[in-house]
Amino acid sequence: MSEGNILEQAFRWLNDPLNWQGPDGIVALTGEHLGMSAVAVLIAAVIALPLGVWLGHRRRGGTLTVVAANTSRALPTFALLLIFASTSIGFGNRPTVLAAAVFAIPPILTNAWTGMLEVDADTRDAARGMGMSAARSVALVELPLALPLIAAGLRTATVQVIATVPLAGLVGGGGLGPIIITGLATRRFGEVVAGGVLVALLCVLAETVLSIGQRLLTPGPVRALAKA
Repeated sequence: MSEGNILEQAFRWLNDPLNWQGPDGIVALTGEHLGMSAVAVLIAAVIALPLGVWLGHRRRGGTLTVVAANTSRALPTFALLLIFASTSIGFGNRPTVLAAAVFAIPPILTNAWTGMLEVDADTRDAARGMGMSAARSVALVELPLALPLIAAGLRTATVQVIATVPLAGLVGGGGLGPIIITGLATRRFGEVVAGGVLVALLCVLAETVLSIGQRLLTPGPVRALAKA
């Protein structure tokens, strides 16, 4: 089968209205895909953000952060997925969400730690000199200055998770992965390409939306400082 035929089949599959409707249609599966991704990033952020901020604020834990990040990156997500699925967690969406959450921890943790670490020491001292407690200094001075790097870590983690969640199709989960897995199993490669295109477009869309959101939420002086 030529590449031209496969691309033509993918285009035809994407343009079939029946593939967009119903509980197994593209719209429903995209919503499920985004929901799984959001939960995975949320779990990773709850674990990694406070830890990274605290370690960065204390100027400690560099070795721990690097080792934890590298170890997490070294673990194959597919292997984690199979390990989780073989336990009491079972098959379906849950092992995929957990595996994707582990995969999302390194960029969030390292960026939060680096962002806090790079806050100018004089600025921190000035905040403390004004009588701010450590918590107020973190909340009102250090976190806003570290926001661009922290947001970049969240953006990277989100795009990685969206690109990883299709593995759910291998363990009976939902999202856009089953489109690709079903296409492979039935040798309908146009469907495989269509599923891959949908996931790629979702990654680009998420990156764009999060970039715009980060720009809108970051104060002008902090943006200017980040560019300097």
